[in-house]
Amino acid sequence: MKLSFMQNRDETTEGVSTVTENLVESDFQEIKTRLHREVIESLDLSRIGDLSQDGMRQHIRDLAIDLLEETDEHLSVSDEERLIDEMIAESFGLGPLEPYMHDPEISDILVNGSQEVYIERNGLLEETRTVFADDEHLLQVISRIAASVGRRIDEQSPMVDARLPDGSRVNAIIPPLALNGPVLSIRRFGQKPLELAQLIEHGSLSANIVNLLRAAVEGRINIVISGGTGAGKTTLLNCISHFIPLNERLVTIEDSAELQLQRKHVVNLETRQTNIEGTGEISQRDLVRNSLRMRPDRIIVGEVRGGEALDMLQAMNTGHEGSLTTIHANDTDDALSRMEVMVSMAGFDLPASVVRRYIASAVTLLVHVSRLKGGVRRITRVSEITGLQGNEYQIQDLFRFRQTGVNDAGLATGEFLATGNRPHFLARIEDAGVELADGVFATKT
Repeated sequence: MKLSFMQNRDETTEGVSTVTENLVESDFQEIKTRLHREVIESLDLSRIGDLSQDGMRQHIRDLAIDLLEETDEHLSVSDEERLIDEMIAESFGLGPLEPYMHDPEISDILVNGSQEVYIERNGLLEETRTVFADDEHLLQVISRIAASVGRRIDEQSPMVDARLPDGSRVNAIIPPLALNGPVLSIRRFGQKPLELAQLIEHGSLSANIVNLLRAAVEGRINIVISGGTGAGKTTLLNCISHFIPLNERLVTIEDSAELQLQRKHVVNLETRQTNIEGTGEISQRDLVRNSLRMRPDRIIVGEVRGGEALDMLQAMNTGHEGSLTTIHANDTDDALSRMEVMVSMAGFDLPASVVRRYIASAVTLLVHVSRLKGGVRRITRVSEITGLQGNEYQIQDLFRFRQTGVNDAGLATGEFLATGNRPHFLARIEDAGVELADGVFATKT
């Protein structure tokens, strides 16, 4: 069988797969799967126990080369090298997906069955030419990920959330729940978190918004960051956490550890799902309640999703001012509505008026981030909750992003505008010794 990947790759348009290419790639994956099986069968188990991981890789490479010489497959030098590299990835990594795990521009890897793989690069989705040999091949990769974190995935437990050693978040779901074969989603995070200067350079926010957020964090104002999936909530939370004084003790609580606070005196807590016997679950709510006994100055919940919202609000109202969290929402008003629903999930039959009063007294600043046309991420609204009037939240916007159009590259364009409103919490941050220039809130003339 003669494989000509380089020629096929040159003859196709970027990001689009043809039927011929998919067939050729499938052949390649079949050869690799067979070779991998033969290598595993040829391993000298008495020898590999003393090898380092680098030594193991070299041992497998040598075995693969020997086995290739014995086959009747005629591969080019480049195809042979790719075959060996991917076969090693089958043993230690994610198989065909391994190259994407080393590309810093890729933020998401989305596998919709064995024959369809997408990536998100710089905010835009692209279809790739990568395929797996078959559903069983994809399932083997998923099972390896689950096993690495002490989980299993099968027909009895067809869903799994996991975290790779580099911090990437993984979700997998398999038949019978996934009708078209196993589905794998990997959310990647950069090894070095973005800084606010980079966000300003990318146009995600303005210098005046940064000054306000700095003063709010230093002045111990409770902040909720809202936005949709992939809008940049966690990135922004990472960035503004740098303004927290170094002499404060932080406790972070997450379902899957994503925060990269890059500082000392941080206690990182992560939830635990049920084990094989269906027991042992530790929820975010359990961790929030436990964190109150850990003498935190501030509590940072990566994302509130359920009843822990009530415990988080209690913490904000009982001496843990300056706490931070994120929430999935379409806009600021939706964030408050969702928070009310989450409080009701705590199991207490509280009147709506009590819940709203609780939220209004705990949350002061709402920052909404959006993912606009072309994948660009912007802070689109910075708002202050000033209290309740009757039973309605009183919200005043401090900053807004006004989209003015779309450029030639298909990216949303616009400008950040101050509304001219001055925050009611200015007195609080001044009492904390934090200065904020009056010009921050000036409107354009």
